[in-house]
Amino acid sequence: MGRMALPVKYFRHFRGLRWLREQYRTRIDGVDIRVMAREILRSGATREDDIFDCAGYLRDHGFRPEAKLFFYNHHEAHALPALFHSEWDKALLVTADGSGDGTNYSYRYVDGSRIQTLYGGDECLYQIPPHNSVGRAYGDMTEELGFRRNRHEGKLTGLAAYGSPTVSDAIMAHYRVDAAGVVHGDFHKTSDVRDLAAGARREDLAASIQKALEDIMLTVMTRLLAHYPVQHLGVSGGVFANVRLNRLLAEKSGLQQIFVVPPMGDEGLSFGGPLCFLLQRDGLAAWLSQRRPLANVFWGRDFGREADRILLATRGVAGTDEPPVAGAARRLQVGQIGAIYRGRMEFGPRALGARTILANPAGRATHDELNRRLERSEFMPFAPVVRAERAAEVFEISRLNAYAARFMTIACAVRPQWRERIPAVVHIDGTARPQIVERADNPLYYDILEEFERLTGLPALVNTSFNVHEEPIVNRPEECAQALQDGRIDFVVTEHALYARA
Repeated sequence: MGRMALPVKYFRHFRGLRWLREQYRTRIDGVDIRVMAREILRSGATREDDIFDCAGYLRDHGFRPEAKLFFYNHHEAHALPALFHSEWDKALLVTADGSGDGTNYSYRYVDGSRIQTLYGGDECLYQIPPHNSVGRAYGDMTEELGFRRNRHEGKLTGLAAYGSPTVSDAIMAHYRVDAAGVVHGDFHKTSDVRDLAAGARREDLAASIQKALEDIMLTVMTRLLAHYPVQHLGVSGGVFANVRLNRLLAEKSGLQQIFVVPPMGDEGLSFGGPLCFLLQRDGLAAWLSQRRPLANVFWGRDFGREADRILLATRGVAGTDEPPVAGAARRLQVGQIGAIYRGRMEFGPRALGARTILANPAGRATHDELNRRLERSEFMPFAPVVRAERAAEVFEISRLNAYAARFMTIACAVRPQWRERIPAVVHIDGTARPQIVERADNPLYYDILEEFERLTGLPALVNTSFNVHEEPIVNRPEECAQALQDGRIDFVVTEHALYARA
């Protein structure tokens, strides 16, 4: 588990530190929070067991006596999946987020058989994170514009394309990047954001914080590459949920390949934490020998035939006699909105063909209709899905960004000849956030795309997450059936059948 991110219910297993006895608190941005780092320093603790009753925790939660508790570094857990799922000999691993284990950034250099931590390693543990997080500033602006921090940052990314960065210089005055690529800053109070926001259009504020984010992180990369001239970059942490930033870094840094860890936020720590453990247990040489490309992130539960049984038993839903692939493609051709419900749910923030809404990208009216049915914001772009064989023809896809695009974690330009043919998935700036799919990973998804292209000549479909705005993505079959019953979609296709409203 992360050293500094334990939920409140686990506090009773901490040993009697002053902060626990007195419920030590501090105020940050007007909010009372507990800061464990200061009390660890005051207590002189040097090991996890000094502050946390590991044996008691394992006993009270029913673990076997031989079970061990392992503590990992937050930013290392973000970084390692990018290396483990690559074939790179030399690379930079860069992480950036709101905060974790005493730092907001980390940089690692991979050179053959070693990983060198350049900044943001265990030396930062137990220190108070500095006020240099551009990710936190992006969250502050998200909140200032009336959206929800840690949830709606993607809305700012979409909104930024409609504005001009009128106050980006004022934001950048709070930051500098030194020769080693370390970010320094003092943009840390809610009032800093409010002062900037006074009288400015929200589109311009979104564009300004987006430009500041891009300028800071591109400067970081420029500084790092000056010292470590590699051609491969792995990134993770919540900052890299920003697909426009990822595109900029890929195209402006002279790279051969970028990989964005698909669950890049803190949900991905459950992915990276075990890799930290295996690295420590087995050593780097053995760890590197087990590396493999990441094919997919279908890691959720597979409900199997239960989904079909529940759909058939739902009032207002009827099975059809249409073949799943041909029926779905025909319905999409005539403008119906459907959903694919297949196998294990995808892990992470992107819909990738297991719990996905599909639509015809040929008309801009599709965008409006999806927003109406799903109660979403009109300025948010919808993303396309395309078969691997056609990706480079429709989008600016190459070895540089194709691996990242498998997981819909990077934006790219839509080729001019296609922009008017698939307008529902083209953002105002001429870009899109495509997903590339190969048949081996999802035959149903792939085959629907292929049949839709045969019918229409269009190689892409709209792919958006299977959920109404502010609700979790559909997981259980009952939730899928409810969406169809409520008219959010016109049909559902599974591996076995196609279902429509009765």
